[in-house]
Amino acid sequence: MPSAAVHIPVASSSGSFLITPNVGLMVWVLVIFGICWFVLRKSVFPQINAMLDRRAKAISDEIDSAEQLRQESQQVLEEYRQRLAEARTQADEIVTRARQAAEAHQKEAVETARGERERLLEQTRRDVEAETRRAIDEIRREVADLTVLATEKVTRKTLTDADQRRLVEEALADLDFSVLSGGEG
Repeated sequence: MPSAAVHIPVASSSGSFLITPNVGLMVWVLVIFGICWFVLRKSVFPQINAMLDRRAKAISDEIDSAEQLRQESQQVLEEYRQRLAEARTQADEIVTRARQAAEAHQKEAVETARGERERLLEQTRRDVEAETRRAIDEIRREVADLTVLATEKVTRKTLTDADQRRLVEEALADLDFSVLSGGEG
């Protein structure tokens, strides 16, 4: 490959053009910078400022909205806690009423059972007394019949009704039935 010599133009001055200040170039750079600054200041910077203002307003609105949502959620949370407390209070009241009703029902059932027991005991006492009276009356009749039979055998004759009654009354008067009737005679 043939090597081509690349020719770089060199400034005619003795030093590099970047190091040596050129007043004419500096003036043109300052003029162009001023024009660019003027154009940017009149057209671009206001748009950038407007965009930044809109963004700041949007962020501020979002912060306000978030704050409002936080306050609303705090209120909802307070309402929830209040309702939960009310629900607990109502549940406690319901449980208390249920316990009281159960205790009242239990007392009523006990009183009813006691009353029924007393009624049954009284009925049993009356039945026993009635049976005792019947048994005593039956024993009296048997004793009377046996007394009449024994008297007939002893006297070997039949007694009249008046004599039989008199003998029965005397025999019954001699017997102690109070032991059988539990104090009644």
